[in-house]
This record gives sequence, structure tokens and C-alpha cells, in this order.
Amino acid sequence: MASTMLSFGLSSPVAILDNSKRIGVGKSVGDLFIKGKMSGRVRMAVSVNVSRFEGVTMAPPDPILGVSEAFKADTNDLKLNLGVGAYRTEELQPYVLNVVQKAEKLMLEKGENKEYLPIEGLAAFNKATAELLLGADNAALQEGRVATVQGLSGTGSLRLAAAFIQRYFPEAKALISSPTWGNHKNIFNDARVPWSEYRYYDPRTVGLDFDGMIADIKAAPDGSFVLLHGCAHNPTGIDPTPEQWEKIADVIQEKNHIPFFDVAYQGFASGSLDEDASSVRTFVAHGMELLVAQSYSKNLGLYAERIGAINVVCSSPDAATRVKSQLKRLARPMYSNPPVHGARIVANVVGNPTLFNEWKEEMELMAGRIKNVRQKLFDSLSQKDKSGKDWSFILKQIGMFSFTGLNKAQSDNMTNKWHVYMTKDGRISLAGLSLSKCEYLADAIIDSFHNVS
Repeated sequence: MASTMLSFGLSSPVAILDNSKRIGVGKSVGDLFIKGKMSGRVRMAVSVNVSRFEGVTMAPPDPILGVSEAFKADTNDLKLNLGVGAYRTEELQPYVLNVVQKAEKLMLEKGENKEYLPIEGLAAFNKATAELLLGADNAALQEGRVATVQGLSGTGSLRLAAAFIQRYFPEAKALISSPTWGNHKNIFNDARVPWSEYRYYDPRTVGLDFDGMIADIKAAPDGSFVLLHGCAHNPTGIDPTPEQWEKIADVIQEKNHIPFFDVAYQGFASGSLDEDASSVRTFVAHGMELLVAQSYSKNLGLYAERIGAINVVCSSPDAATRVKSQLKRLARPMYSNPPVHGARIVANVVGNPTLFNEWKEEMELMAGRIKNVRQKLFDSLSQKDKSGKDWSFILKQIGMFSFTGLNKAQSDNMTNKWHVYMTKDGRISLAGLSLSKCEYLADAIIDSFHNVS
């Protein structure tokens, strides 16, 4: 008996007819009917439109940005978004710095064009950002030992550096703090740089596990890249003291490791640009080669401009020239060249003495608002919590984040019962909190801490 297969462009299951009949097709595509008899078995297969991307699975929501989506869907008037690290006014509204608006006005008056930047970015920006980070009189800059390339904010700068590590140090491992900003792991994973964690947060004290940190750095293979938060550690808000930074630098130097700083909050943490860059400058003073990623999202409020840089401090001008050439080589197939608008804002602010001083004043105001909120939250917790628990760790932390010590179940209670949106590791962004909401937040934290295991 012969077997025949007919295919029709229908989105329905395969049909098999084992009748000794003839098959015909009516006027509409879907009308199949028996026309008469025929000998033999007829098999009819109906084609199905299957995507070539059937194997692509649904990605999980971003643990930080997903918080904002859930917050928007909540209709409760008491809701608080303490997830995303973006500065808000006392009225919890986004803030565009006055100095940024003035810089943009100057740009419009100059009538600058929109031509492509060089691969390494705007020269005036690169000069300004390196001097802001290291100090204009720093020997490494004076001697031409710093390779600076404009990047796509902090994330893009970190990613470019990770690609550089993977290409030129393929056997090296990265060390990252436990915990750290969630995207650090994604960056190293996608760049195929193996990583492990060093101890950082001590849940018993809600402080720094300095001994554990030192022990893990010592135990790492020589020549590892040690990722350090320059200031205002994310997510804990816990920073080493100046004396501890000196010890960390000594150990890293002894192990022939390469420091890799993420500086996302210079000037925004303490209100002082120099104080917040002191950790990096300590390592440079030790004569070490190191990498530093910078971001202007927080301290200038340029979140959407994606403006930052990667700096590599080298031991010689020749090494810096070669490193810069290879960073440019890596950037070219990634994004070709960076955007100009944010770079010009930074260059105009830092390069204009009047605007620069105004910027420092605005940073002090922003940092001061967060410090006031931090103090008010501590006062509210201390007054409302009758258990005797010591909440002083909140005052010891710095920057826009506070690590509350709440676990996942307790953080879930904060959201489900109190409509407080935060990351599941217990981190809250104080930048999204107002003085008027501190008592409400204190009630939520106390309830979650004592009544949820």
C-alpha cells in the first residue's frame, strides 16, 4: 500500500486518515472532505509555524529594576520605593541639578555640533575626570602614566575593563566582595572572567568583616584582580577606615594583585570629592598599577546620559599608551564611540571654576539630605523599638544605601504588608526616603524584624 503525505498551511494538529478514500479540499482552506474511494493509505500532515527562537527561555526580572515595576503597579498611597539608587528630593521627586541646567545652557549658546567623538571619548572630559579622581597634581597624571577612556557610565566602563582582563589576563581571577552590587557578577560572567568572593559583611555586627576580607585576599591566587568599592559600598554602605585601606593596599601589593576600583559615588557619599577619592589615591601613592571605573550618574544626576570612564594607572607612560590603544580596540566593535552630551556637561562643570564650586555645594546638599534622613530613621527606630536592639549601625554606614540586616522573608513582609519596595537582601535606598516617611519606615522595619522569622 502506498503512503502519501499532503501538507497544508494550517495551524492545527497533524491529522492521519487510514481510509481507502479520496480526499478533496473545499473552497476554504480548512474544509477537508471525502470525495470518493481510492485505494491506499493517505497520510495528511499539517504544517505548524514554529519560531526559530523556541529554545530561548524567559529571563528573570532584574532584581533591582524589577522593584520599580512592582512599585508602579501598587496603588497604595503609603507605598515607598527604596529599591533603585536614584536621588530624590524631600518630596520624593527626581532632581536635575541646577549646575547641570546651567552647563546645558552654555552648550546651547556655543552651538556645538553632534559629530562622532573619537573612540576614547571627549578629550576635555577625559582630562577632567582623571584629575577629579586622582587630583590634578598627582604624579601619575603628571608623568603621563594614566590611560583614560570614556565609557558608558559605570557599568559600561566596568564591562570594558572586564573585556580587557579577559583578553590580556586570561588566567586571572576576579575577587568581589560578599555581598556586592548585583551587576558586578553579571559583568564578569558575560566577559568570561572567573570570579570568587571575599568576605566583607559581618551579619553579627552589621559591619565590616575586616579580618575575613584580609584573609580571603591573602588566600587568593597571586595576580588576582580585586574589585573594591571606592566609597559608599553598595549594598552595605559599610566602608573601611583610612587605616584599614592602608592595610588592604599592603596586602594586595604583597600578593601582586591588581586593584580594580568601582567609584560610583565620588562626592555624593560624604559631600567631599577629595575625601571620597582618598581610597584610590592611597593605592596610587603605594606605587601600584590599578584600574578605576567612574560614574557620574549619582553625583551629577546624569543617570540617563550614561557618562563614565575607565582609568588604568600604569607604571610607565609607554604602558599607558599601549593599554589605551587596546581599550580603544575593544570599544570599537562594542559601541564604536561614546555619546557626547553627558561628557560635555562634565567637562563644562569641572572646567568652569564657578560651576565647579556650585556643583560641590549641590553635592553637599544632596549628601546632607541623605545624612539627615539616615539620622531621623535611626532616631525613629531607637524610640519605637522597645526591645533594646542597637540600631547604631545605620549611622555608621555611609552613602545612599543602608543594609538593614533584614532577610528575604522579612524584606518580603516589608513589601507585602507595608508596601515598602526594596531589594531582597535587605538593602534600602535612603535617597528614596523623606523625613516625613521615616517613622512609617521604622514601624515597618521593627514589625518585619521582630515578627517575621
